Amino acid sequence: MIIEKVTADNIRQAAFVHAESWKESHKAFVSADAVAKRTVDRQTAYLQRQIDSGKDLYMLTDDIPVGVVSVAENLIENLYVLPQRQRRGYGARLLDFAVEKCTGSPVLTVLCNNTAIEMYRKYGFKETGKIIPLTPDLWEIEMILER
Repeated sequence: MIIEKVTADNIRQAAFVHAESWKESHKAFVSADAVAKRTVDRQTAYLQRQIDSGKDLYMLTDDIPVGVVSVAENLIENLYVLPQRQRRGYGARLLDFAVEKCTGSPVLTVLCNNTAIEMYRKYGFKETGKIIPLTPDLWEIEMILER
């Protein structure tokens, strides 16, 4: 198992992981059209914009690319693991890695309906009280790991 920085050489692999994971995690509450739009090309462009904005993007590989995460200072984002590879410790490994890369107390946001919120709580992340509304039925919860 290795974690490497995403570069022009492997960004399409990272985009595949991001696209497939996003589709699975969002299909229950976004339109089929929105899910269908998450192509490798679209997610490659998205991830490139993330990198261009100053975020460091990493990919975890264990025989195949299985997960991604981005870090910018103390902000952790884009933590995704392929659906068929979830519940095998990859998310926790990426979270460990991202926390180590953070400067200061790591912060992340998680959708209110995302089961990964339990992993973050077990890790020690606490809700800050900041809520980012997306729709009347969907919001992001900000969490922090105080060191």
